[in-house]
Amino acid sequence: MPNEYMEIPGSYREPPAGPAPIAAVRAVNPAEQIEVSVYVKDRDEDPLLAQGPIAAGQAASAPSVRQASQVDYSADFARITKFASENGLSVVKQDPSRRLVKLAGPADKLEAAFRTKLHYYNDGAAAFRARTGALSAPADVVGSIEAVLGLDTRPIAKPKLKRHIDPHAINGHLPTEIAKLYGFPTGTGAGQCIAIIELGGGFRDADNQMAFASMGLQTPVVTAISVSGGSNRPGIDLNADGEVALDIQVAGAVASGASIAVYFAPNTTQGFVDAITRAVNDQQSRPSVISISWGSSESNWTAQGLAAMNSALKDAAQRGVTVLAAAGDNLATDGVGDGRAHVDFPASNPYVLGCGGTLIDVQGGTIAKESVWNHGGQGTGGGISDKYPVPGYQSEANIPRSVNSDHRVGRGVPDMAADADPRSGYRVVVGGSGTTIGGTSAVAPLFAGLIALVNESAGRSVGFIHPNIYGAPQAFRQTKTGNNKDGGVGYATMGAAWNACTGLGAPDGAAFVNLFKPATAVAAAPPRAKVG
Repeated sequence: MPNEYMEIPGSYREPPAGPAPIAAVRAVNPAEQIEVSVYVKDRDEDPLLAQGPIAAGQAASAPSVRQASQVDYSADFARITKFASENGLSVVKQDPSRRLVKLAGPADKLEAAFRTKLHYYNDGAAAFRARTGALSAPADVVGSIEAVLGLDTRPIAKPKLKRHIDPHAINGHLPTEIAKLYGFPTGTGAGQCIAIIELGGGFRDADNQMAFASMGLQTPVVTAISVSGGSNRPGIDLNADGEVALDIQVAGAVASGASIAVYFAPNTTQGFVDAITRAVNDQQSRPSVISISWGSSESNWTAQGLAAMNSALKDAAQRGVTVLAAAGDNLATDGVGDGRAHVDFPASNPYVLGCGGTLIDVQGGTIAKESVWNHGGQGTGGGISDKYPVPGYQSEANIPRSVNSDHRVGRGVPDMAADADPRSGYRVVVGGSGTTIGGTSAVAPLFAGLIALVNESAGRSVGFIHPNIYGAPQAFRQTKTGNNKDGGVGYATMGAAWNACTGLGAPDGAAFVNLFKPATAVAAAPPRAKVG
């Protein structure tokens, strides 16, 4: 009996669209060579998200770190490689640690294998390859597939940075000054590696040298790592270059002794997932923390894309790697424009620490006031996930219902926050010139540097720390003024211990680090001054 084809769950894609539908420019050349990433379905049980908040006195216990799945996926790999052979496709890579099989072949053979048609489109900003509808495969193979990525190359994310209205503004703060304002400890992060995910742009060594010299620091070792055809290419996309510079210079300013591995990948779902799985499983750089400053609304993602990302991020948590992501710079609607509130992904993923944004008012070398970043149509993202339920660690955080008509109960975003408004932004060097940049994309690397300091202090990788921080809200200073409403849609601070603008708030650096020290090593912290 022939092996009947069936739909691959979660693979359905809507036709490309912007403000209006986008017409196909042409069909893909049948001989065009395409490489796709086939991720094997993750069947590894995971108890992390069921765990409730951990009280501060218990927070020093070491995480359970597992270097490899306990599930045998060899039969799944065998099915996929057999399917490839039967359809005239090449197996160019098998990576069991990533549950990844890379297949390559001409477009017409891939179209026939997965029962789809590929066309090129141009939305006015970029040309890309796309498909419409679902993918299919033989029934016995479908059960092994979590996602087939790479047939569709439409852009999936944007960098979460906002430049100061004056490109030559110098009224922001050096990243080292921001770290000092939040009381970050004076460690260096020695022995740690910070991974940074970039979906475009590039860095220049001269920019890094100039930036770190201005902060009185040695330039850290920065390594560019190519993923799925991405590469360090400064000078092509100046906005993306600003993102790369911001990420490196902020993370390195906080943890100047840590090495930095920058994973460059194409701005596609395939590139994004491949970059994260590469970083999580990189046995050479061995990052203990990953910073992500790119993302887009949950509504932009296919179910299979979300599933593949979730598995990659779960792997990070299980292996002791802390992942941080920017919560977005387009307020509670996340720039979608349908009149509803949305949260940004991957910040909304429950394995990720979502990073929101504030505006700080500095007087006399201290933060005199801190409020929610919301200015001129820009501001911190945050709200209630449409895709994920409330995780165990948020079970006592009084997460409100969504402001949307369904009033959904779900994962609350962000988890914590720090300075992001470009008016009080970060002074960095891009293309040989100093400039001030803000955005929640600055907060993710800021906290990535802090986690590197935590790991250095604790003598281990603390990894999945969500239960720890939700069990110790006293380690944060909650922002009590402002909202992230966009046209009336959004959330206010409400004076609660957690809110959908800034999460638990801004960490007190010393108190935060102390959460992960052995109880006998934690001295009583002096009372902290309150700010509005």
